[in-house]
Amino acid sequence: MIAIRFAIVAALLAVPTALTAAWIRSADTRLAEMSAAPAELAPVASVADVAYCSPDLKRILRRVLMSCGLVGGNAARGCQPVQARNVATMTGHDFNALFKPMKDRGGIVQFDQDKADLDAGDLTMVDKVFADQRGASWFFVVARASPEGSAEHNRELSKQRAEAVMTHLRQQFKDPDLDKEVGMLWLGEEYAQLETEFCAWNRSSSAACTADQLNRSAFVAWIDCQL
Repeated sequence: MIAIRFAIVAALLAVPTALTAAWIRSADTRLAEMSAAPAELAPVASVADVAYCSPDLKRILRRVLMSCGLVGGNAARGCQPVQARNVATMTGHDFNALFKPMKDRGGIVQFDQDKADLDAGDLTMVDKVFADQRGASWFFVVARASPEGSAEHNRELSKQRAEAVMTHLRQQFKDPDLDKEVGMLWLGEEYAQLETEFCAWNRSSSAACTADQLNRSAFVAWIDCQL
């Protein structure tokens, strides 16, 4: 009888012990899954952000900085159209919409057709926008091309336009942190063409604005989002 009583007591004690161990294993599993989640899905900071720093913009910003890379060393890196589309995981229209609230913070540097040279107006625009950092951490250069010519040619042309802006920044400002601040995308004609509503933005050209003229460009802006 005594042996039976001891067996019952031992069984009763074993139940909560087993339940506690199972709960601990489950908690460990959840913690490991959270730790392994991609950085782009992690919570984003909300302190010191300006109004346009939506969760979607922060997520895209993080993806671009991680996947396209900041420029580094002597070789500028960036994202081409297909890469940019995959990184953004959204339509070109939705991608452009993320930047609409930044109208007063950025500028559109416009180029002549099939050219990647910066004229006096372009240089003034780049210098003005870059000098107005206001404590922001990231400077974006997003270059495009109008649809004339082949997609391959326009992809390379937009890359040359982004690199022209970057080369000028290096020469003009000699900022030791430049390689840690600038993110570049060159979109050619294939992704996120600007709509004519962007004609209302600060532009380096005072000529009449058409969709083709608007997309012979490089969008430049500081982004004041905390990641």
